Amino acid sequence: MSRSLKKGPYINVSLEKKVLAMNESGKKSVVKTWARASMISPDFVGHTVAVHNGNKFIPVYITENMVGHKLGEFAQTRRFGGHSGNNKK
Repeated sequence: MSRSLKKGPYINVSLEKKVLAMNESGKKSVVKTWARASMISPDFVGHTVAVHNGNKFIPVYITENMVGHKLGEFAQTRRFGGHSGNNKK
């Protein structure tokens, strides 16, 4: 179920503060976050956010196409190791 339109998008407050502070100072550094449900705002574009996937932090570079999506969509929680079996051709 999606979030109510009258509430607006959910953006983690501490994450937003860190990104806005980096925008003002002009610095570019990786910001670690556990907020997978946080929505990507236009202020995040051009920054790298390390999103926790339950095991480790996955660095995600934010582009314009990602605005409006959630951070968790870009840090997969499951790893596909491939099907077992013979690889004969």
